[in-house]
Amino acid sequence: MKDIRRSTWMKIGALIAIVLIYLFVKPVKDSINEVIILFSKVDVEAVKAYILSFGIWAPIISFLLMVFQSIAAPLPAFLITFANAGLFGWVKGAMLSWASAMAGAVLCFYIAKFYGRATVEKLTSKFALENIDEFFEKYGKYAILIARLLPFISFDIVSYAAGLTSMSFWAFFWATGIGQLPATIVYSYVGGMLAGGVKKFVFGLLILFSLSVMIVLFKKIWNDRSKNQETPKL
Repeated sequence: MKDIRRSTWMKIGALIAIVLIYLFVKPVKDSINEVIILFSKVDVEAVKAYILSFGIWAPIISFLLMVFQSIAAPLPAFLITFANAGLFGWVKGAMLSWASAMAGAVLCFYIAKFYGRATVEKLTSKFALENIDEFFEKYGKYAILIARLLPFISFDIVSYAAGLTSMSFWAFFWATGIGQLPATIVYSYVGGMLAGGVKKFVFGLLILFSLSVMIVLFKKIWNDRSKNQETPKL
């Protein structure tokens, strides 16, 4: 009982400390607000300029930005993936984007595990988490794949939701790592090799392809669910 109380007070204390730092440490508050405004522009060039302004610290800043956007879902991660490819080349950019996205996903997973649904709802939204437990227990791998294919859908909410289910960490970790790798490579290649109107055109095609795949996956999920409901229980 004492261990449970101590753990609870540690969690509450950590949250209070984070809130107080944001409210009363002006450089931290200004930096966070600046990053939120940066993401709200949905401008890859603006993100590149911001990261590049830190000089030799640019890769570290990019890594921290990806982790931050993971926590503050639903900020768009694809902005950083494109920016990394443009700044560091598509291969190194893809490696940086994949590693930082994995770190952010793991952090979201454990935040959900430790703090529970109430905290996750404040970081995301109540609507996005409704009935997610049952969905993940049955179709977790589909949810992860769908989230990674769609650049305008926050993958981070999937990480939070996974932490609220009975899914084990390693099942989540491997599904996340494998599931996000193809999209990271594709978006990094597009971000590193194309520019201007051509990039927008190809990016539009990627979105169209993603939507098509999502429809197919949802159809498969619906068929699987229908089969499970029709199967008589012995």
